[in-house]
Amino acid sequence: MTASTICLKSRLGRGLLVAAFYLALWQLAAVLVGQPLLVPAPGAVFQRLFVLAGEAHFWQALLASMGRVAAAFLLGVVLGVALAVVTRRWSWSSYLVAPLLSALRATPVSSFIILALVWMGAGAVPVFTGLIMTLPIVWGNVSQGIGSLDPAYEEMGRVFALSPMKRLRYLYLPQIMPSFASACTTSLGMTWKAVIAAEVLGTPKLAMGSAMYSAKIYLETAELFAWTLVVILLSVAFERLFTRLMAALTRKMGWEGRP
Repeated sequence: MTASTICLKSRLGRGLLVAAFYLALWQLAAVLVGQPLLVPAPGAVFQRLFVLAGEAHFWQALLASMGRVAAAFLLGVVLGVALAVVTRRWSWSSYLVAPLLSALRATPVSSFIILALVWMGAGAVPVFTGLIMTLPIVWGNVSQGIGSLDPAYEEMGRVFALSPMKRLRYLYLPQIMPSFASACTTSLGMTWKAVIAAEVLGTPKLAMGSAMYSAKIYLETAELFAWTLVVILLSVAFERLFTRLMAALTRKMGWEGRP
């Protein structure tokens, strides 16, 4: 078996080969364009990233942005789940909530950011924007999951006189969790995009988006690429981590293979 075959059969090997392919494509684009101001070479970007990683401001901005993303995502999930429960429990409320959430989905992110900058401080705008992006997705998926609950399980709960908590854990959550996990996975990436976009426009003191805007103003293209690369890697890492946490929770609660 050749080394290339082993690499293709290994997840890590496949990942390295894909990364090498896109790095080569990036290098080729940089050579063809021939203007580092427009497309810097991968080497220059990684060199700039190495320099940034040695600065305290880099880590402060990174942690501040991560905190905003986490806050926006958690608030959006909590409010989305709460709204889904309310609109399914009292169907008349969905006639009031559904048009608003549909409008939130249709409105461009930039519009929310500009309006939010009028209403609140620059530091709060990214959290608000990320919340607005997360909430409709979670509400829609969880509401759909609740609506698709099998009535037979409700009857089973009454027959065996299960407490509300046991019904929630053993009958309802196993059916709703796939919809919830899908909503969170989809909205997490959008939350990252919305928060960083709000930071670019609002330019709070400590933020990756502010650093990207500053790099663009001073034509530091390599630095702009470096920050963009960090945002992409963090977004992917957050999504992978959340997926693994959800899988671990599913196994721990014994919900695997259940409807």
